[in-house]
Amino acid sequence: MIELKNVNISYGKNIILENISFKVLKGEYIGIVGPNGSGKSTLIKAIAGILPYNGEIKFGENIKIGYLQQNLTKNDVLFPAKVSEIVAAGLLVNKKFPRRYTKEDYEKIDEILKKLNIYNLKDEKILNLSGGQQQRVLLARALVSNPNLLILDEPTSALDPKVRNEFYEILNKIHTEENVTILFISHDIGSIGKHTNKMMYLDRKIIFYDTYDKFCKSDTMIAYFGYVSQHQFCWRHTDDKCN
Repeated sequence: MIELKNVNISYGKNIILENISFKVLKGEYIGIVGPNGSGKSTLIKAIAGILPYNGEIKFGENIKIGYLQQNLTKNDVLFPAKVSEIVAAGLLVNKKFPRRYTKEDYEKIDEILKKLNIYNLKDEKILNLSGGQQQRVLLARALVSNPNLLILDEPTSALDPKVRNEFYEILNKIHTEENVTILFISHDIGSIGKHTNKMMYLDRKIIFYDTYDKFCKSDTMIAYFGYVSQHQFCWRHTDDKCN
């Protein structure tokens, strides 16, 4: 579905990403983790077509991308203000000028709001919502155009554990029922690892790319983190025993 070959991104003399090569198959759920400044957001912005790069990024046929950024943008805060208007903006990318919404568009908006259990917030202003509700609205905007590739940039970083788990459950349902391919950036290795097919550890270059189980047993990652830290990252504890 996606293949990157020798992708490099630099700002002046500062190398952000170096020789990035990997494949993502249709229907995979990939967790991308790494320290601050490791190039995670830069990578997915390049895949989403937001940032320029050197190298090659190939897509399969009929790829439709839904992108959920890390935070509300200035436009989200100032205009449009209502939940329904923000979600509707997710349909604009496929429209030619003059951009006008159709009856079918409004039906799609209502459908995705109901699917994410936020239809009752349709006419609310985004700034009046909780962090978890705001993230559902932004997810609805990313999904309203029926993408087959969903890219998320740390959408759960500001959420409490209960709301974060609810968000993961929504994504799991979308992934399994609609076979949507997901690229999910996170700092929370233990949580994201429970849900993904594969884990990528990025630190300007790919340090590891395979399953979460192999990540937790990887000699490469143990050498990178140290045994104790690697063990704690993977949350492999049951009461006083280790798995």
